[in-house]
Amino acid sequence: MKRSYFSLGKEVLVGLAALTAISLFTGQTKSNAETPESGDHTLSPYFFVKSDDTSVDQLPLKSTSANVNIAGIIADVAVTQTYKNEGRKTLEAVYVFPASTRAAVYGMKMTIGERTITARIEKREQAREAYEQARKEGKTASLLEQQRPNVFQMNVANIQPGDEIRTELRYTELMVPTDGIYEFAYPTVVGPRYSNAPEATAPASEKWTQNPYLHEGETPPNSFDISLRVAAGMDIQDMSCPSHKVNISYKDKNLASVGLDPSEKTGGNRDFILKYRLAGSKIASGLLLLEGQEENFFLLMTEPPERVSQTEIPPREYIFIVDVSGSMHGYPLEISKKLFKDLASNLRPIDTFNVMLFSGGSKLLSEHSLPATPENTRRAVDLISQQQGGGGTELLPAMKRALTLPRTDGVSRTIVIATDGYVSVEPEVFDLMRGLLGNANFFPFGIGTSVNRHLIEGMARVGAGEPFIITKADQAPAMAEKFRRYIQYPLLTQTSINFGGFEAYDVEPAGIPDLFAGRPVIVHGKWRGKPQGVISLTGKTGDRTYEKKIDAGQVAPLPENSALRQLWARARITQLADYNLLRQDDARIGQITDIGLKYSLLTPYTSFVAVDSMVRGKGDGSVTVKQPLPLPQGVSDYSVGAQMAYSMVQPAPAGRGGAPSMLPNVMGSSSTARKEYRVAKPSEQEAPQAPSTKDSSTARVKLLTLKVEGGLSENSVRPFLEQELNSLLECLPRRAGEISGETLSFKLTIAVDGSTRNVVLTWAKGGDKRMKCLREKLLKWKFPSRGSGREVLVEATVSITN
Repeated sequence: MKRSYFSLGKEVLVGLAALTAISLFTGQTKSNAETPESGDHTLSPYFFVKSDDTSVDQLPLKSTSANVNIAGIIADVAVTQTYKNEGRKTLEAVYVFPASTRAAVYGMKMTIGERTITARIEKREQAREAYEQARKEGKTASLLEQQRPNVFQMNVANIQPGDEIRTELRYTELMVPTDGIYEFAYPTVVGPRYSNAPEATAPASEKWTQNPYLHEGETPPNSFDISLRVAAGMDIQDMSCPSHKVNISYKDKNLASVGLDPSEKTGGNRDFILKYRLAGSKIASGLLLLEGQEENFFLLMTEPPERVSQTEIPPREYIFIVDVSGSMHGYPLEISKKLFKDLASNLRPIDTFNVMLFSGGSKLLSEHSLPATPENTRRAVDLISQQQGGGGTELLPAMKRALTLPRTDGVSRTIVIATDGYVSVEPEVFDLMRGLLGNANFFPFGIGTSVNRHLIEGMARVGAGEPFIITKADQAPAMAEKFRRYIQYPLLTQTSINFGGFEAYDVEPAGIPDLFAGRPVIVHGKWRGKPQGVISLTGKTGDRTYEKKIDAGQVAPLPENSALRQLWARARITQLADYNLLRQDDARIGQITDIGLKYSLLTPYTSFVAVDSMVRGKGDGSVTVKQPLPLPQGVSDYSVGAQMAYSMVQPAPAGRGGAPSMLPNVMGSSSTARKEYRVAKPSEQEAPQAPSTKDSSTARVKLLTLKVEGGLSENSVRPFLEQELNSLLECLPRRAGEISGETLSFKLTIAVDGSTRNVVLTWAKGGDKRMKCLREKLLKWKFPSRGSGREVLVEATVSITN
């Protein structure tokens, strides 16, 4: 059998071997019919290993291209994916990919040779049934599903050998400027999502996180291209692309074309970002109207007021929550360190702050927030600077802990979260924040070349804050300065909108939150009758009253504003989905489904399906291939789990079409699958032996019996124990022969955060010094943090041998 080994030195393993939610798999293809026994497996990603079966094309996605048309404040995007089967077996291709969090996906079509099939919108279950039926019948079909508002999955069935199939999806989104700067972001790759959810009980909508990834630095297997046409409606002052090399040409002062440089054809491992500013830093504020056959739609965007003076701002408390998990290893964590230094060094003397670091567990600088003195700032900087990145991404427990910290009356609490967002608990995080809105302001910083924008922007939306995205190290100082300007100058409070004689209804959002930055007010809605009346936005800024008026009678409805229909529907769906997080409601789910069907939009409950009428294969003989994704630029193998020191053997059972199945998680394997793992030998790990001063390098500690009670299984604890037992040799006598054959028993309790306590030892030849040393060693062990659940009791007996 083919073997794939992953091992590291012991000096690295001590801090990393106990990570539970890292899945390493040696097979890239998974059979729907022959999935291995689940046991305690989690929904973690895994590394792609190419099969030896040359008859299967494991990289069927050959290219992705996007054509973007920006007119004023609305972007219309067409994304084309080209699949080609260069193998000898019929394929089903599965591809997980991202899009903007503001995207309203309104159409899809599939092209096979000269035939084009327009997809229809269906309820999610019905669309999946139609797709599966077509696959079994040997018909080529495509299915587009939403797994998150910014994560989609494309399935293409019955791709025959030699076939080239193109799928095109279309979406529209709103261009919302901040401080006069417009930014269009096109996400290119979904970063690996940490998940500790068990596979056996996970719903189908969550299993997309189990996706194959290439190793760090590997070139994306498919080509990438993007072109843009920007008709700003006003003179463009400047335009730039900080993420990719592009060629920009201006047709006139308000019209520009942007093309990707040919050298960037493999640039699909980081977000494409285009920024531009209009002359005089103006924004295209005003009222847009669309008159339809059944409904009329409007979009109102008004400029924000000017900032107030700093003397009017009350004292503030800042809690910095910093992600130090495996996916932040390297460049993302280095940016986080620099960001914190820039932010903390500019706090006011009357401000207080605290720092929480999180990965699988969490660590707090202080139980109470500290004054922003130079000494306390240096202490916090030193704490963050020591971090290297490793472990899972337990964001939710960290936020819960931060929000329970004691606070001072009359002080405004601001929580800053620095993370790449590679988690799968977005709904729970949003729920937590919404329930505490008013008690704290939330400002998420997304750090990395392909961050989880759904989490970052969703946290900002739910928390009535502003998202900050940092894709390059040199952006950190400017972003820190932007953040300081944002929070130090509150703009508008007690905000309200009055439509006057303009008959508006179904308005989104229902209320206007406090405004903090140079960001316009956006209001979607429908209207009846004639466009007339004066719309006014009022609020207080500092000690003054602010008012902005727009005469609706002076605005003509235009057919080119057709995107307002989808944009309103997208805004309403977002609002309903946010409320649905607080409590699942069948009526609300029905509303989202009905809106998706009526306005032809992709939602959590509606999908696009396209089915060719021709039967082109046998159906059941196809091989399912998950398209491997490149790791986002700057993200290391630590995000997927290369830090695990367990060797893995590729299993013999084959998936559909003879492709290898996936291996279960290392720290959560079932009893039937545990035989597929073994601990790498010391020589393979390149680990140092016990200190020479003890002269016990010839001794070994072997696990004889193990009993586990509580929230972990025996198979979850055993690999960790077998890896760490030899660390006990440092407490043994210089001559191993003195204790060879002796047995040592111990009991300990594993707390929810993974720490050990209540250690009890039994050993006849122990002696006071040896027993004290052994107890200290056991108390230093750090098991996986579980976030919640019961404590775990571990009883073990080990033998000491030469």
